[in-house]
Amino acid sequence: MAASPLPTATGPLPLQAPPPRSHFRPPPPAVPGPCRPRARGRAEALGGGVVGAGAPSSRAAAQAPPPPPHPEASAPPPLGPRPRLARALTCPGGARGSLLGSRSRAGDRHGDARVCPEAALAPASGVRATLPACALEMLCAARGGGAVRFALLARGGGAGHALGPTPAPGRFPLRRLLQQAPLPAAPPAVGRWLLACSGAVAGAVVLGGVTRLTESGLSMVDWHLVKEMKPPRTQQEWEAEFQKYQQFPEFKILNHDMTLTEFKFIWYMEYSHRMWGRIVGLAYILPATYFWRKGWLSRPMKGCVLALCGLVCFQGLLGWYMVKSGLEEKPDSYDIPRVSQYRLAAHLGSALILYSASLWTGLSLLLPRHKLPETHQLIRLRQYAHGTTALIFLTALSGAFVAGLDAGLVYNSFPKMGERWIPDDLLAFSPILKNIFENPTTVQFDHRILGIASVTAVTALYLFSRKIPLPRRARMAVTSLLAVACLQVGLGISTLLLYVPTPLAATHQSGSLALLSMALWFMSELRRVPK
Repeated sequence: MAASPLPTATGPLPLQAPPPRSHFRPPPPAVPGPCRPRARGRAEALGGGVVGAGAPSSRAAAQAPPPPPHPEASAPPPLGPRPRLARALTCPGGARGSLLGSRSRAGDRHGDARVCPEAALAPASGVRATLPACALEMLCAARGGGAVRFALLARGGGAGHALGPTPAPGRFPLRRLLQQAPLPAAPPAVGRWLLACSGAVAGAVVLGGVTRLTESGLSMVDWHLVKEMKPPRTQQEWEAEFQKYQQFPEFKILNHDMTLTEFKFIWYMEYSHRMWGRIVGLAYILPATYFWRKGWLSRPMKGCVLALCGLVCFQGLLGWYMVKSGLEEKPDSYDIPRVSQYRLAAHLGSALILYSASLWTGLSLLLPRHKLPETHQLIRLRQYAHGTTALIFLTALSGAFVAGLDAGLVYNSFPKMGERWIPDDLLAFSPILKNIFENPTTVQFDHRILGIASVTAVTALYLFSRKIPLPRRARMAVTSLLAVACLQVGLGISTLLLYVPTPLAATHQSGSLALLSMALWFMSELRRVPK
């Protein structure tokens, strides 16, 4: 239908055709204040202005010359299906930016949209879009305060919409911003489960240390995953179990005068350790299956959980591999039958890794990260804390060689070893490297040096942390670390001087786990906040 002229006082005035869609009209001036609802009306693309207070009249709009074409818009883009916004952005006042589509040049119709007047978007492909000013301020801050150009994600391959006088095709800062957003955190139940699993692993380590100190680890001479879960009940079953034990070197060399009652005690010690290990395995596998089926685990968390479950199964197999080394016949050796110190260290080391990984993951899920300023001193403190934790782990691992070789029963004096600071038989074995792992004197000497180095490093870490403003929880962690380190040194010296009593030695072994826990807690408090 042809356009009819408008009647005026001086005569009919021809009505000019609306400018093409590709012509750009700058957004209205920013109005301070919160987001306000926008009235219903025809699309601004047809008239170019917002109808309301301060808007130009229809006569002035008709007399005004058309704006110059946009330098990058050579032809009007074809109209296409209305794209839909992938996600909504919300203003502080509760208003939401909405994507308004136009179906045709004549008869454009908007729905009810609550928009911010200071956040109008220029149409780039026949679609009018608005965003709240709060989202624009966030994006401006993310871009460093420069000109903000971003694209709204649309379904079905719809065209984006550029903000500002010059669109930037092909650049998607908003998409990158959404991709860099942190994944949704797992429910707190997952973090509490991992902390409970780390406590179960700690109990297994302590019980294993007591089993080693009471020399009960070789009382069960076979291994079955399900069959051995039922202990002997009748007298005949106990006698049959005792006869199997009498065929191995520990009874022939060390316990040849053991009675059935004494055998029951060491058997139950080893049985308790093995059953506790099975409970630990179920504590990992069953809840992990439940959380997996419920969809509470993200993709990175699924990999972590699979690694933990695989490690706990490997830990059980490694335990039996360690026990087998003490059941082997050694005709040329008259030493007390014991498990290999290498396999014992591997068994303890894998348990410490399992414990540390579970504790670290649980703390990461439950404790919020502190927004600490990334200063040079904080970076050095974080690196120093990592090195101290590694030194504590190495000291605890060297304790496995002390236990495997009964190295605590030699040179029961401190600080000197006998009458010397460095004993004469420190390098008695050949080659020299063999002394580090097989010479009881060298093993005890190394454990002493590592223990002194650990407490020195913890003390220096504490003093260095006092120079940096840290949150209250981080202060508590580093103070607890220093207290447990001093207590652990006192327990170690007392255990050595009193000729390794079982209760005190078991407490010293438990103290190594407590010290490692405090170090991991302090490291968790110094984690970086993701950008």
